[in-house]
Amino acid sequence: MDKIPLYHVDAFTSEPFAGNPAAVCILEKPYKDSVLKSIAAEMNLSETAFLQKLEQKHIEDSRLFSLRWFTPQTEVNLCGHATLATAAVLFHEIKLRATEVSFETRSGTLTARLEDNGILLDFPKDETTPFYPSQSILDALGISDFTSAHYSRKSGYLLILLPTEQNLKDLKPDFEHLKSAETKDKIAGVIVTSRGSDPYDFVSRFFAPWLGINEDPVTGSSHTTLCGYWSKTLGKMEMHAYQASQRGGQLIVKVLSPDRVGLIGNAVIVSKGELYLQ
Repeated sequence: MDKIPLYHVDAFTSEPFAGNPAAVCILEKPYKDSVLKSIAAEMNLSETAFLQKLEQKHIEDSRLFSLRWFTPQTEVNLCGHATLATAAVLFHEIKLRATEVSFETRSGTLTARLEDNGILLDFPKDETTPFYPSQSILDALGISDFTSAHYSRKSGYLLILLPTEQNLKDLKPDFEHLKSAETKDKIAGVIVTSRGSDPYDFVSRFFAPWLGINEDPVTGSSHTTLCGYWSKTLGKMEMHAYQASQRGGQLIVKVLSPDRVGLIGNAVIVSKGELYLQ
């Protein structure tokens, strides 16, 4: 019987039972994708992260890891909150001797660095171009008025700017309608955003029923899109963001370079145990 260390972590929050929950599994050996998919379905969280060290060292001395993310339905190319959760386990529970680690992922090499105000994730910036969403997408979202819309061909994320924060909070999407809505480009997720009220520069929500996640509590990957958009709009290199889901979560986003962004957040380890594989 294999025993896999398993952690339940709330990310992008400093308090338990808020932010976005993720499962983190530390693997001693590779497993078939079918096994990882089954574990993620069993965890039934928006993402389960699978971590494996890539150096012939004790884990406490390691600085290079493989990292993969699975929703209950599929593997994804990038996940911010599960990366933050994984880094929190390494820094706060495993007690790594290093203060910076690298993850080899489907989105290239990502780094996580321990800082005074949280953990900084160094991610690729997601650029968008102007876009006009189909009426069926707007109807499914319940949007009758919007300021502008933008689309990323890299991530498949559709970003829609709403006039007010209250418009954003009042949305009640029809997720079954959204999954079947007609669109000329493949949509992997929809970000709705608006200017925020003090102390937040902007607020957002994220919907991805195509990935088995109707509304994600706090989404790191969407903020790689939001950071670039709001940095240009507000003329700021660093911003305070809030994701207005039922659980809610907050983070700092900053432009690190023309093609990289930093996401700074905290995470709370809620429970730990072992997963038994026969």
